[in-house]
Amino acid sequence: MTFTAQILTLYPEMFPGPLGISLAGRALGEGAWSCAPIQIRDFATDKHRSVDDTPAGGGAGMVLRADVLARAVDHALDARPDLPVLAMTPRGTPITQARVRTLAEGPGVTILCGRFEGFDERLFEGRPIEQVSMGDIILSGGEIGAFMLLDACIRLLPGVMGAASSGVEESFENGLLEYPQYTRPQEWEGRMIPEVLRSGDHAKIAAWRKQRAEDDTRLRRPDLWERYRNARD
Repeated sequence: MTFTAQILTLYPEMFPGPLGISLAGRALGEGAWSCAPIQIRDFATDKHRSVDDTPAGGGAGMVLRADVLARAVDHALDARPDLPVLAMTPRGTPITQARVRTLAEGPGVTILCGRFEGFDERLFEGRPIEQVSMGDIILSGGEIGAFMLLDACIRLLPGVMGAASSGVEESFENGLLEYPQYTRPQEWEGRMIPEVLRSGDHAKIAAWRKQRAEDDTRLRRPDLWERYRNARD
């Protein structure tokens, strides 16, 4: 089954962009996923193809209009009613690896890319759209967030990564940051690969990796550690 990515954007020429190279690009060429950017301006009705207007109540910037975006979303839903619609917005729920894995197991996703000061809130009241955020940062537009989300999904598609286990022992998959990695040379600038990783004792290596994952998560991401500890208890 081909994973379909519909992207509602003011800049369809940005896609597939970086998703056209490396693992995602090879998967695109092999038909594991398809990229279908949709120009939002095509759903404007005035001669200037306007998609935004000034904020109600005053303020800086412009706001994307609900009527234009709703027509674009309706078009995407008519084409693929089986795909969930996600809007890229800093007001959304932070995306998680668990949500990414669920999306990757489905038929695809429709992504609505925001611009300017964001969306007219009535759009989310009138259409089934999940608002998601890629982190506590502000980007110029939702397209960069769409790249991140799609890359996270595509790499989990069957056959995209060389080894099936590559997507399992990674940060966030088990609620922890991944343990630190090492490779040759054995010594670099006086720094040695930890002895346990050179021991050949797989049980000791597994225990060391688990301990380091827990220690690093506790120190670097106390929010993740708290969730992990509560889930374990």
